[in-house]
Amino acid sequence: MNLDFNLVRTARCALLVMILGITSCAFGQIETIDARARGTSTQMGKDFDVRVSIDRFSTAEERAALKAAFQKGGNDELFTALSKMKEVGRIRIPSTTGYSLAYARSIPTPTGRKIRFVTNRPITFAESRNMARSQQYSLTCGEIEINDQDKDKSTGVLYPAAKLKVNKDGDLEFELFQNPWRLTNIIDWTAKGK
Repeated sequence: MNLDFNLVRTARCALLVMILGITSCAFGQIETIDARARGTSTQMGKDFDVRVSIDRFSTAEERAALKAAFQKGGNDELFTALSKMKEVGRIRIPSTTGYSLAYARSIPTPTGRKIRFVTNRPITFAESRNMARSQQYSLTCGEIEINDQDKDKSTGVLYPAAKLKVNKDGDLEFELFQNPWRLTNIIDWTAKGK
């Protein structure tokens, strides 16, 4: 009887260690941002919550590899390179398990920083599902500008189905399948913990 009790206690301790280990990994993000996505144009009046969790920022080498891939084969080659990259975080929206972030970068600004991120797949909504043309727009890109001096001035944008192209002036630009979603009510949980 004592042996069984010790086994149960050992099993409970092992389970607790496993749970604590998983919990500490879940809180290992270096950046966690909540926002409200608000529709523009045809999505006007629709909105939902978004959470961006970044475990690490992409390296200069990863950025160079993506740039080289795009120069070699445009959006298709960029998509392939992003698909091979190790996950750097996740973006979560309601009714989904979330999407892996393949790339994330933090860029200092005079008032704080910009966080740019890319998934290697489009985030789809009801109006774009089962539409063959949307498969050409293989990425989701976003940018959140964190204003550390005035939190109410933090803004962002989410491009749920996009591809990159070079315009006639030779600059990179997004070609969108859907209208962008404006990100508002931004809460940078990481800054609160500093």
